[in-house]
Amino acid sequence: MNDWQPIPKPAELAESRLLQAILDGIFPVYSSLPAERELAAQIGVTRPTLREALQRLARDGWLDIQQGKPTRVRDYWREGNLGILARLAQSPANQPSNFIDQLLEVRLLLAPEYTRQAVEQSPGDVAAFLQQSGELNESPAEFANFDWGLHRSMTQLAVNPIYRLLLNSFHSLYITLGEHYFTFDECRRHSRTYYAALLDCARQQSAADAEALTRQTMSESRLLWRRLQI
Repeated sequence: MNDWQPIPKPAELAESRLLQAILDGIFPVYSSLPAERELAAQIGVTRPTLREALQRLARDGWLDIQQGKPTRVRDYWREGNLGILARLAQSPANQPSNFIDQLLEVRLLLAPEYTRQAVEQSPGDVAAFLQQSGELNESPAEFANFDWGLHRSMTQLAVNPIYRLLLNSFHSLYITLGEHYFTFDECRRHSRTYYAALLDCARQQSAADAEALTRQTMSESRLLWRRLQI
């Protein structure tokens, strides 16, 4: 069976081209886009198709559309939403130099809490998932997928559903960076230690210990990432 990717729809193609132009600075922050007729001709789409693309970008916080005024490029770091982060996660060339470290800082803030909630709500499910860590080989890809699956499962078990929405926004980026991170023996050993300790916490139904352990581990992982970039 051929692994063909769906052909992008015209509005999706127009949206992608406009977004890349914003990220590349062709349409910088606070600038106004050309008139619809001119912009549609530049991209090679109809005006209704262009309007659909513009509305999508406005929804995610890239553009400000007001009736009777030129469409403005927003300062997306200040005025954007989670759609901005998801797009930047898919565009490594346009990420700030400290983007990954900033994401790890956010994970450090969030992971201890959703881990605590998951162990409180369903320690058996957390333990059942972690028991699979004993079957991990030394493949970076396998480690990355397991680590993603662990965190995703804990956000699914947590009380607050916002955690899973935040994590889901970074699936592709998480896997890509995880494969790089887990090419290092030290990182795989560090995570194995965490999985084993977290399994003990889940078996003992100790949510507080799971929270403290995760906070320490996420902090150490961030330091490891910084060291790997030197």
